[in-house]
Amino acid sequence: MVAFRGMTGVSDDFVARLADRAAEAEKLRQLPSATVDDYRESGLARLLLPARYGGRQAEFPEILDVVRRMAHGCASSAWTLGFYTLHNWMLALFCEQAQDEVFADGPVLCPAPLAPTGRGTPVDGGIRLTGRWSWATGVMDADWIIVGAICGPEDAPYPALVLLPAADIRVEDVWHTAGMCATGSNDVVVDDVWVPGHRLVTVADIYSGTTPGAALHDAAVYRWPMVPALALTAAMPALGSAELVADLFAQRLGERVLAYSGAAQKDQPAAQLRLGGARVRLRALSELVDAAATDIQARAAGGKHVGRAVRAGVRAAAAHVVHESRSVIGDLLEAAGASAQFLDNPLQRAKRDVDVISGHVVFDYDVSRELAGALEIGAKVSPFAMV
Repeated sequence: MVAFRGMTGVSDDFVARLADRAAEAEKLRQLPSATVDDYRESGLARLLLPARYGGRQAEFPEILDVVRRMAHGCASSAWTLGFYTLHNWMLALFCEQAQDEVFADGPVLCPAPLAPTGRGTPVDGGIRLTGRWSWATGVMDADWIIVGAICGPEDAPYPALVLLPAADIRVEDVWHTAGMCATGSNDVVVDDVWVPGHRLVTVADIYSGTTPGAALHDAAVYRWPMVPALALTAAMPALGSAELVADLFAQRLGERVLAYSGAAQKDQPAAQLRLGGARVRLRALSELVDAAATDIQARAAGGKHVGRAVRAGVRAAAAHVVHESRSVIGDLLEAAGASAQFLDNPLQRAKRDVDVISGHVVFDYDVSRELAGALEIGAKVSPFAMV
């Protein structure tokens, strides 16, 4: 049994196991079965699961430190396991009938490619769903899946999230990437599958924190709006990777002798400056995450509506965390020497992984800042903007 430390931490042993399997996971292009088994046994999947289904029903910010710490072992594993945990929270936002169905045997592994690239055509009792979705993290081990779709009649369409069993999907193996290889984020195809109406929840409710699950469970964690929840959780593998790189760089300084000059790098002021600067920047990013999470938590706990401007501000903060984490990693690797690029060195993997993380749509640095600025001053923003 792999146990999680206390109420918010993840055990050093669990993180070490992820690190030991990081190279294997990258070659497999999905999580090793041992990692999936460890996750199922660990209890982490129950962190944000409602108490009525045997879950911890913890406050939402507790997931952030767990995912950040896992990235000290393997960013891909942290991303995938973090999203499995987050998606059990997301499932708790659906109506009671859907939750009774999906949580009948406890928490599940549920990928969630959310872009509305499917079409749900109304039929009696539900919809007929067809579409193709990219970025289905962890789909190779899925029990259920949530996908985004445009539903309703042609004259009154609306975006919704649709829940269906993994048996109803086809997986296309397309995940051949430079980084985050072990997430196995392949494409998913659905061909004219009937989905009952109770397995739909509108994106408007998901974005605003007014879902059926928010009323059903009457706990602040289920009143969190989705985009801040998604953005902060997804930023943690980048921040954790940057912390890992700083730790490895510090260790490397104590051992590395510069070629040709024969000087110990630890005696070089430039190297000391880079390490000191990295630590300050990373500490500032941690404080930014804490402040953003504390603000949303207070609003959710107080029953306050979390408006679009606030949500956009948190998305921009998360994008900044990823942007800065990537910059810290690049700055340290620039002074780490060519040997840091060997494939058995975790420094190069961390850089490649965070390069790929930074490409996620929610972390588009320009768009995130633009949305935050526009909403703060009351400028017109599309009602479908991801906030």
